[in-house]
Amino acid sequence: MYAVTGATGELGRKVIAGLVNAVPSSEIAAIVRNPQKAEGLGVPARQAEYGDRDALVRAFQGVDKLLLISSSSLTARQQEHRNVIDAAVKAGVKHIVYTGLLHAERWEVDFKNDHLLTEEWIKESGLEYTLLRNGWYWENNTVRLPAAVQHGVLLGAAGEAKISWASRQDLADAAVAVLTQSGHTGRTYELAGDEAYTFADMAMEAARQSNAPVGYVNQSEEEFSNSLLSFGLPEPMARLVAEIEARGVATGVLKSDARVLSALIGRPTTSLKQAVTEALVP
Repeated sequence: MYAVTGATGELGRKVIAGLVNAVPSSEIAAIVRNPQKAEGLGVPARQAEYGDRDALVRAFQGVDKLLLISSSSLTARQQEHRNVIDAAVKAGVKHIVYTGLLHAERWEVDFKNDHLLTEEWIKESGLEYTLLRNGWYWENNTVRLPAAVQHGVLLGAAGEAKISWASRQDLADAAVAVLTQSGHTGRTYELAGDEAYTFADMAMEAARQSNAPVGYVNQSEEEFSNSLLSFGLPEPMARLVAEIEARGVATGVLKSDARVLSALIGRPTTSLKQAVTEALVP
């Protein structure tokens, strides 16, 4: 029995779809906050929130392999992850897989501690484990491109740092591979795209595909935060995104030449051209 937390999220849905193609749907449980949102997944849903340890214990009954997709909470992530791990132990889960942060130790931004502590707790839990240190999703940044094409400028705070982007599908496929194949116990995988690019490269590709002038403008952390606020992002999220980009991404911490991800999924990762096309084509 396989279970996936956050199963109705954008990554979770792709993992569930991949599992359905690999194992019988009766052997998959979608752990969700709102079961109504899981109706289209094609697998049984079990209701539990990261913050409700007792509900998690009930939801994890009979589960052999559990994928813990990192919580999106800005304030309660550590406690929520602790709840999942403790509930997995109590419910008798055998193997836990966690989606963490690429090169977590190298980051100079405090949010790395959420991931490093979670990895520590997993190792101390006694459960079999596999750690998937996910790099940046293309979709997190290509979502800016339609507006960038419209206004002729792509804003950011990552400077000239190279980033080994990969798609959510790439990383979902990695999770499915680890869950359904043997030989991954006790392993930590640093997962990133095959090639590294800058935001300027992304702007150039958007300009090429749209036949419109698009340039990258690098901003300070404060300037970028204010830009995100003006686009309607809530203030805590805008501040965090700007901090992560200016103090983290800009250092080059998301660049990797290892090609571990493509080896794990057995195909090349999503290219810059493909990622930009998917963002710009309605």
